[in-house]
Amino acid sequence: MSTHLDFEGLYRDVIPSVVSVYVGGQRRPGGAGSAFVYDDQHLVTNEHVSRLADSNDSSRVELRFADGSWRVGNVVGSDAYTDLAVVAVDDLPADAAALRLATQNPSPGRPVAALGNPLGLDGSISAGIVSGANRSLPTSNGFAIPDVVQTDAPINPGNSGGPLVGLTADSDDPAYEVVGVNRAKQGDNIGFAVSPVIASRILPDLVTDGHYRHSYLRARTLDVTPSIAEANGLDAPRGVLIVGSSAGDTGDEVLRGCTEKTQFRGWEIPVGGDVIVAIEGNPVRTHEELMRYLITETRPGEPVAVDVLRDGGPMTLVVELDERPSATRDSRGGGSQIPIE
Repeated sequence: MSTHLDFEGLYRDVIPSVVSVYVGGQRRPGGAGSAFVYDDQHLVTNEHVSRLADSNDSSRVELRFADGSWRVGNVVGSDAYTDLAVVAVDDLPADAAALRLATQNPSPGRPVAALGNPLGLDGSISAGIVSGANRSLPTSNGFAIPDVVQTDAPINPGNSGGPLVGLTADSDDPAYEVVGVNRAKQGDNIGFAVSPVIASRILPDLVTDGHYRHSYLRARTLDVTPSIAEANGLDAPRGVLIVGSSAGDTGDEVLRGCTEKTQFRGWEIPVGGDVIVAIEGNPVRTHEELMRYLITETRPGEPVAVDVLRDGGPMTLVVELDERPSATRDSRGGGSQIPIE
């Protein structure tokens, strides 16, 4: 593929499909966020953008397109776990074409552009590269979004929900695709976007059902570091340690959580739980890999084969996946409360 990206041409071709989102009729610095055209009736944005509308007891949002025209949309689906939402809108402007989602996550070094309305400034583009992949992005509600794309293209307040765009990976022609849904800035020159692989899994269900049913192991895990491995008598740091489980009894077909903690080199470390090393034959080296597999490859109610180390020995458990409970809004009107994986 070509590594050259014509940012002027990208802006000209893509900006008609990028939308400014306003809540409660207020146009203010930061606005509410951005969105982009997903199909001929729907836009994609962030859940935390749509939540601003929902907090006003209304799903209504006001949308300003690049040609200056306004539309009214309604939030018809959202998912707090991946910070994605879908807005239904009638009568799109003629040049507001649907943007293609990439079929694969972008690799580090790929040139990209973030589009949106940062700081309430309509029709803005910032450029950079993909600076990291396979990230896990903690959120304020106790959950971490897996498989996040990291970029040095500035993603400022108001850019949330807009597209991170690059050239199609399989073509030298100037065709563009969405390689991430802009989400957040964290520190200087570090921005994050929900990956296209995650978005492609979640968005169709938000359009048709209004929500996405997440698989749930009912377990809290920690990556096995050298210290955790040594404290638990493991021969190598691999897999994820089950710190706690709410799956029910402690039979052989149920994942076991840690039973106690021990002081190890000045640190308090949980010990005694199963260590997940693979799921359905796919190696699990980090919590990130486990979460990514659960979201992209499984559905609630399905049985999955989980390879674990228990009491130092390998065994395979067949575990039926639960459905992760819906996130609930706290009573103060703040963020969502989400059970930790």
